Amino acid sequence: MSKKTIMIIIGTIIGGIAGYLYWKHIGCFTGSCAIASVWYKSTLYGMFMGGLLFDLIRDLLK
Repeated sequence: MSKKTIMIIIGTIIGGIAGYLYWKHIGCFTGSCAIASVWYKSTLYGMFMGGLLFDLIRDLLK
């Protein structure tokens, strides 16, 4: 695997953990929030954003 792929995978894992922790500790429990009201939506959003962020960081360090 290339360094780019590894960075995206690491970012996706960290983002998923961060998204789940956000839902667990801060999330919206009233159901009015589209992303933060359900654990899997928050986790998937965190994974997506983490992958993008780590790819951006890798590009900036290059």
